[in-house]
Amino acid sequence: MTRLSICISVSLCLSPLTLAFAAEKNACTGDPNQWTQIFDGKDLTGWKHVGPGHMTVEDGLIHTHGGMGLLYWTAGPIENCTLHVVFRMRDENDNSGVFVRIPLEPREEWMPVHYGYEVQIDNHPERSEDKEDDTHSTGMLYSLTKPLATAWKPGPEWNTMDITLDGPRTIVTLNGVKVTDYKEGDPVPARKFDYEPQRGLRPILGYIGLQNHSDNDIVFFKEVAIKPLKK
Repeated sequence: MTRLSICISVSLCLSPLTLAFAAEKNACTGDPNQWTQIFDGKDLTGWKHVGPGHMTVEDGLIHTHGGMGLLYWTAGPIENCTLHVVFRMRDENDNSGVFVRIPLEPREEWMPVHYGYEVQIDNHPERSEDKEDDTHSTGMLYSLTKPLATAWKPGPEWNTMDITLDGPRTIVTLNGVKVTDYKEGDPVPARKFDYEPQRGLRPILGYIGLQNHSDNDIVFFKEVAIKPLKK
């Protein structure tokens, strides 16, 4: 259970006990040797969208539209689990993300940004208006970690991202290469922009989701699967 204490807004402050009751059951269950697909390739059963834009299923793929919004898995929070995502960009470069460690079931799009982690999808953050650095690139915990390696593929090639939630560690492997290995409490850069996440600890147990970023950023997700870590 999490010891994280957060204030999502002036009117909503959550104690560690409240969070423990809000997110106490791990939804990542099953055979640790076999992936459990949580997107069936047909529709968005088991998923819910919050915020602007929307997502659809077309030709067996989750297709982002508009934004910035979030499609989250409603079955519950996960921990000690690997999340497997296969995605591609429509263009040579587009923007999206995979969210993990969201402390509460989302009701809007910004709480997950500030109190969970976004594993970024954006190969060229330096092209953004703010000329973001490589802590904003594909496979990073957005604005928090620097790449251990560069392993992304440009659109429209497929990328495979595995996010391992091992207690307080978050490990991201992109196309078979480890690009992030972060442990709660590790040092992170100071915030530079107001849209970057608030700094601080994240919960061990949290919800997961997929981001739709804007009309100009179209990303397709082919597989979303989970499996518990071996004990």
